[in-house]
Amino acid sequence: MFLLLIHFLLPILSWLSPADSNMCNHPNIAYNVGEKIRYTIYYNVIGLYVNAGHTDFSVTNTNFNGQEAYALTALGKSNAKYDWIFKVRDKYESVVDIKTLLPYQFTRNINEGSFHHKEQVIFNQKTKTAITNGNAYSTADCTYDVISAIYAARNINYTNLQLNDKIYLNFFLDKDLYPSYFKFLGRSVITTQYGKFKVIKLAPLLVKGTMFKDGDKMVVWVTDDENHIPVRIETPIVVGSIKVDLVGYENLRHPLSSLMELVGNEDNK
Repeated sequence: MFLLLIHFLLPILSWLSPADSNMCNHPNIAYNVGEKIRYTIYYNVIGLYVNAGHTDFSVTNTNFNGQEAYALTALGKSNAKYDWIFKVRDKYESVVDIKTLLPYQFTRNINEGSFHHKEQVIFNQKTKTAITNGNAYSTADCTYDVISAIYAARNINYTNLQLNDKIYLNFFLDKDLYPSYFKFLGRSVITTQYGKFKVIKLAPLLVKGTMFKDGDKMVVWVTDDENHIPVRIETPIVVGSIKVDLVGYENLRHPLSSLMELVGNEDNK
């Protein structure tokens, strides 16, 4: 389930136009060290959403080969009462350059039911290669992994986007380089279990797989403020649908000015 969330967040919040070289050096103005964000994942198969699990994203300081860096970590865990059906304990982490926000290293430790997988990828942005399991694979200018792309994209300025504009990206996963895009669907107001938000609405292009339907049927709502964090994600899958909702946060860099009204219990302290 957590793997699904990562695939949700990547195309929505990570984009990079190969033709726009300035995107490679976009400074971080969206998040701070110490930031933590929590989401609940809901699964719907018969018209009723069930709390299937949660995931936590965090930012800490680290270094890579003597260079100051950010460690961007995502932890996923299934709801304890469903562990007997399908237990999930996942960890994804990207170590990125604090100036370019491009990844030095990406690791993931997946434990989902009987499936277990560990992987480490070392990126060389100069030679446009990614090395994993002793093998080198070709990448492209400004290639991200699934976690670094999410954080880099939070620094995008939406001001000049027009309805249905598409912004393109490249990301590396599972030994392959993937092109994709997201479509800008305008601005609106939505009410979640957490609160009422002013949001930016996006639709990413999904690649058809074992769980997803291809096309841009997924919809993502991100805060219409300087933080640009997702507050809700909805998508159909092969059987049923998935909804992901923001439920808590700590140490945001900017005030959550998009929050118009708090609905649930405050979980951000």
